[in-house]
Amino acid sequence: MRLTVGEHSARHIRRIVRSYLGEWELTELTDAVELGVTELLANVVRHVPDRRCRLLLLRQTEGVRVEVADGCPELPAMPAELSLDAEGGRGLVLLDAVVDKWGVDPQGGGGKTVWFECRAGIQHYDLPALGDA
Repeated sequence: MRLTVGEHSARHIRRIVRSYLGEWELTELTDAVELGVTELLANVVRHVPDRRCRLLLLRQTEGVRVEVADGCPELPAMPAELSLDAEGGRGLVLLDAVVDKWGVDPQGGGGKTVWFECRAGIQHYDLPALGDA
């Protein structure tokens, strides 16, 4: 999907992701994948000036891969340290906690693709339902 995202876009994208996971009989991955998608789209809203991105949801033999590509050359990085009163910087920490693996691939000519994978049959953290909030 090619998107221009706003503050409330993640809610709609989560519904689409949930629908695909249901069709693929991978509902056990719903919480982790929805949280991952929400965090990556939030980073586009915060850090990509034109807020345009491409979201790719791939069914794999062992689970799901999600890719979010944008035209901003700034690469995300895990914070070395977070203070308790920090207002941001937790997105990649959360992503790292709930997915099996993730990474960032720079694109030629600027831009990047941030991706993550969740495998079926592996215990993922139990998260409160994101619902449509």
